[in-house]
This record gives sequence, C-alpha cells and structure tokens, in this order.
Amino acid sequence: MKILKNNLLLQIIIAIALGSSLGTVLPEAVSRIFITFNSIFDAFLKFAVPLIIVGLIIPAIGNIGKSAGKLLLITTAIAYGSTIFSGFLTYGISISIFPKLLSSHKIDVLQSKVADLTPYFTLSIPPLLDVMSALVIAFIIGISISKGNKTYLEGVFKDFEQIVMFIINKMIIPFLPLFIFGVFINMTYTGQVFLILETFIKIIGVIFALHIFLLILQYTIAGLIAKKNPFLLIKNMFPAYITALGTQSSAATIPVTLKQTLKNDVNPKIAGFTIPLCATIHLAGSTLKIVACSIALMLISGQTIDPTQMIGFILMLGITMVAAPGVPGGAIMAALGILGSILGFNTDQQTLMIALYVAMDSFGTACNVMGDGAIAVVVNKINKAEA
Repeated sequence: MKILKNNLLLQIIIAIALGSSLGTVLPEAVSRIFITFNSIFDAFLKFAVPLIIVGLIIPAIGNIGKSAGKLLLITTAIAYGSTIFSGFLTYGISISIFPKLLSSHKIDVLQSKVADLTPYFTLSIPPLLDVMSALVIAFIIGISISKGNKTYLEGVFKDFEQIVMFIINKMIIPFLPLFIFGVFINMTYTGQVFLILETFIKIIGVIFALHIFLLILQYTIAGLIAKKNPFLLIKNMFPAYITALGTQSSAATIPVTLKQTLKNDVNPKIAGFTIPLCATIHLAGSTLKIVACSIALMLISGQTIDPTQMIGFILMLGITMVAAPGVPGGAIMAALGILGSILGFNTDQQTLMIALYVAMDSFGTACNVMGDGAIAVVVNKINKAEA
C-alpha cells in the first residue's frame, strides 16, 4: 500500500485500467457520480491554474535575477536555448511522423462531452485571472523583484509559492488518478478507449526514441565544444540517468549528477553551480514530451496545427518550464495554462496530456538530468576560455 501511495505513475496506470474495464460495466447512475466529481475538479483546476502560474513564475524570475552574474546569465541562456531547441526539434520530427502514424486515429470524444453521461450537478468557480493575464502579471512582478530591493514583496511571493505548492501536492496531484479514472470511464462508455490506448502506445514509443536521439545530439554538441568524446561523456553520466529513472526527480538526483559531472573533468566550482541551477531551470526532456504529446492529441482530435501558434507555444513553454515545481507531474501542471490558452486544449485533452506525461515521467526526468551534465561541460569550457 505504501508503494501505491507514493507512486503517482502506478496510481494512474491503475486508474486507466479500471476506467477502461469498468466503463461498460458500471451502471450509468454510478458512472455519473465520477463524472460529477470530474466536473467539480475541473472547475477547481481552472481556478487554480492562474494562481499556480503567478505563484511559481514570480519567485523563479526573481531568484534568477537576484544573483545575476555573467556565469548565471550564460548558464540560464544555454538552459533556455536547450529547452526550446528540444521543443522545435520535437515539433519538426513529430509533424513529420505523427500524421502518417496516427492517420487512422480520430477521437471524436475529445471534441465535446457526451450528452447522455452528464454530472448530477455542476459547480462554478470563476478564476480570479485568465491565464494570459496571470502570465503578464507574473513577468512584470518577477522582473521588478529581480531588478530592485523589494524584499517585502519578494517574501510575500515566496510565501505564496509555498501555498501554491501545497495546492499542487495536497489538493491536485492526489486526486489526479480519480480524475483520470472518471475520464476513462467516460471514454469507455463512448467506445473510444481502446483506440486511445493504442494511440498512447504509439506516442510513447516515438517519444522514447526521440529522447535518446536528443541526448546523443546534446552530448555531440557538448563534445565538439569541449573537444571530448561524446560517448565517453554519456558513459560517465549514465549512473545519473539510472538514478533519475528511479527517483523521478532532478533535485533528488543532484548528488549523483554532481559526482558524475566531475568525472567529465568539469571544474568542481562550475559543477557545483550549474548542476543545482539546471536541475531547476533546464527541462528539455519535459518540453520534448509536452510538445510531442500536444501535437499527437491535436492530430487525433482533428485540430489544425498552425506553425506560428506552435512557435509561440514552444517559446512560452520554455519560460514556463523554468517555474515548474520539482514534483512528479509538476511540469505538466505548470504547462496546463498555456495548453489551454494558446493551443485551446479542452478538459479531456488536458487530462490525456497529464496521463501521457506521467506515464513517461521517469524518462523525461532522466533526459533532463543527462542534459544538465552536457550543459555543465559547455559552461566549463566557456569559463576556461574566458579565464
């Protein structure tokens, strides 16, 4: 029971399995109880997302600017560049592969709610801000804190960040499996669930191959810059990769990542600076998963993919990832706002995004951690060149 309690992935797998098997067995009256919960939880989630954006992005921007030295700016720029490069690379490959791979997968249930499986009642919780307003406010206040001596305001938003983390850890993530269970009951009821699960398998396979390709590319670039064998660099960092698979946390893997980075002849001071920083701001693997999953879901739900829209989404996603909390599923929670506001994802699409993301959370975290080691090698070379 303890393993189940602490393993979000296992909980979601069980929720999907139960929802897929019980959707046609449960009486409609019972199924509507779960649909009612989903309706209330969805309203709360939409209320919470702008608060999550404000609570996470303001302290993140403020903290980066506070210690704005040259090395910090270089590392941050490389981390952001790596993150959005991952996004654009994934977009290019996904738009080439997914249309043919998913050509027979069209899921009508994503377009609208099934009329005859409705909640018993609904609860309206209007958000205090819309998503774009929250983003603009977060950028303005975060930049202001980073530029001036606003210690009181900084303290207020650090406290608010703790409140937001409480909301995520205690009020959202624990109920996600039940929410996903309700969604899959609804999809099974409409006869779409097996098509969705088949789609999941194809998407996960492509994303796994993509994340291996991204890691080889990252270390090839780092090796060229530092004039080192990229595969030897990867070999030295592999224990950190394995550790991240188990912990599903970049922060928890920091001691191993730091130890292995030193084996790549990175200055201990540089490693001690870049690894903890990149564990917070460098989420290339998470970006890869979100971009690939969003394109796949847009294709199977019949949405038009606008390249200009996707460019804006990827650039904004790179910033949002800086503020993502270091908990399982934290990156996708931070991204829900722009998935809805920029790509127009509805509740069902966002729920499928969460399920897909968490299903691959270990590999995304491992990709993030390995990328941190590549960045440390590059920053170390830049620091040597300027010394």
